[in-house]
Amino acid sequence: MKKILDLITDEVTKAFVECGYDAKYARVTLSNRPDLCEYQCNGAMAAAKEYKKAPFMIADEIVAILEKNPIFAMAESVKPGFLNLKIDEAYLAEYVRKMQEDEGRFGCEKSKNPKTIMIDYGGPNVAKPLHVGHLRSAIIGESVKRIGKFMGHNMIGDVHLGDWGLQMGLIITELRLRHPDLVYFDEAYEGEYPKEAPFTISELEEIYPTASKKSKEDAAYKDAAMQATFELQHGRRGYQALLSHILNVSVTDLKRNYENLNVSFELWKGESDAQPYIPDMVQKMKEDGFAYISDGALVVDVKEDTDTKEIPPCMILKSDGASLYNTTDLATIVWRMKDYNPDELIYVVDKRQELYFTQVFRCARKTGLVKPETELKFLGFGTMNGKDGKPFKTREGGVMRLEYLVSSVNEEMLKKITENQKSKENLDISEDEAKEIAKTIALAAIKYGDLSNQASKDYIFDIDRFTSFEGNTGPYILYTIVRIKSILKKYYALGKQVEGQITGAHSPSEKNLMLELSKFNAVMENALEEIAPHKICSYIYDLANAFNSFYHGTKIMAEEDELVQASYIKLLELTKSILETCIDVLGFSAPERM
Repeated sequence: MKKILDLITDEVTKAFVECGYDAKYARVTLSNRPDLCEYQCNGAMAAAKEYKKAPFMIADEIVAILEKNPIFAMAESVKPGFLNLKIDEAYLAEYVRKMQEDEGRFGCEKSKNPKTIMIDYGGPNVAKPLHVGHLRSAIIGESVKRIGKFMGHNMIGDVHLGDWGLQMGLIITELRLRHPDLVYFDEAYEGEYPKEAPFTISELEEIYPTASKKSKEDAAYKDAAMQATFELQHGRRGYQALLSHILNVSVTDLKRNYENLNVSFELWKGESDAQPYIPDMVQKMKEDGFAYISDGALVVDVKEDTDTKEIPPCMILKSDGASLYNTTDLATIVWRMKDYNPDELIYVVDKRQELYFTQVFRCARKTGLVKPETELKFLGFGTMNGKDGKPFKTREGGVMRLEYLVSSVNEEMLKKITENQKSKENLDISEDEAKEIAKTIALAAIKYGDLSNQASKDYIFDIDRFTSFEGNTGPYILYTIVRIKSILKKYYALGKQVEGQITGAHSPSEKNLMLELSKFNAVMENALEEIAPHKICSYIYDLANAFNSFYHGTKIMAEEDELVQASYIKLLELTKSILETCIDVLGFSAPERM
């Protein structure tokens, strides 16, 4: 279904061409002065120079044609040459009716050229709990993936686990110190290793920081950990079995935590999965003349003539032959291209890593790891800060575990729901239901609070504001949906059959609601094109405001004309469906009541 802005632009274009002006001047945009008009065209201003005519004269000619066009309720020329437009209510109602008939899509067409898009988000380290620093990558990445799926693309999310390197050697070294008799440390052992891990997730989460602290204080301990890492990476059986246990225990816990955020991944691959591809990749870079030795390390030049600042070479191997994050990320690109041949790779990572990914992307292109047409995109996100404007910390100054943050928002939400019930003396919600409702609203508060900001910007995590039922918040959006559900439930309870249809706007607030609904397909397309979930947040906030304005000014259930009432109900059904579709791609849902 064609976007309403494009349909309007088509009509304005015909008028420009009919008057002898180039079609390029006929671009129509949403009005930045909704008090004056709904759409505007400033093309006459730009055309004036080419056609050596006063802009208001050109605008007057266009208006003379548009005034006869039935899709416009108003077309006026405003000096010095602006075109102000209002759309006809009947035309708008017909457009919105067609949206409703297109169940599930609401006029938003799937991509005509669907792509395979791999998205790298999450990035947790195994053996360590998720902390608040993992929140933005998970929330933004999940939303981008869902938007892509809705638009018809094959989206593949990969968690990209940190499961390689010194941290594994540290865990093995500490485990050996505590339990030297475990069979994994017997090099002569040739049997099968136990299926059960010799540690729980709680023990594992304590082992790693202990080992890390020791390695900073004891050189011999660190040497032992580096040796264990070397032996693990070179195939020592017992250490490989321990790595498998570490992964199984960690991933089980990670999945539980991600599920609490309504975040999922198609792939649970880690850095270790890329290791087999490194030798051949490095050898080819050498043979093709891209990689060379510099200060003992193997590097690839990635600077370009157009660079305005220094871009250092991309290091492939350290002087001792060890691989780096660069090596692993490049090898990961190799296996992704080999197994999935994606059209796009999107990395959702802290924006402070932009230089690093510039190096990796350029190296991948220069050395032929990706096809020329394969797109490599970096979606850098800003920092989540506390009210003091500094990176979010616990009261003790440490990094807060993610599950503790989620739990604190759940508790705040439950407190508000309980207080709300008492104030209304409406205690028909059980304690268990209240907890479930609080959990649903809390997730909306967290996700909307994050996603409503442009990804690249830092933002303040303000639990009081995020959990408010008023203003630009997740709970406000959910409250609007629940309000619509309540009205529909009352209407259906009367046993009425909604046989009517949206008949047109009976008030300015109803027309405004229709205008907001009509933007849906354009918003979804734009959100994917710009990889910008915040545009969907902005849209549903405007849509929720438009609905609430209509609701407060309209007696929906008291309307005596049944056809008019049925039109209202149809409009409510569409509003609810579009709001629910939008929050689903943002990664949260609405309860039945609040």
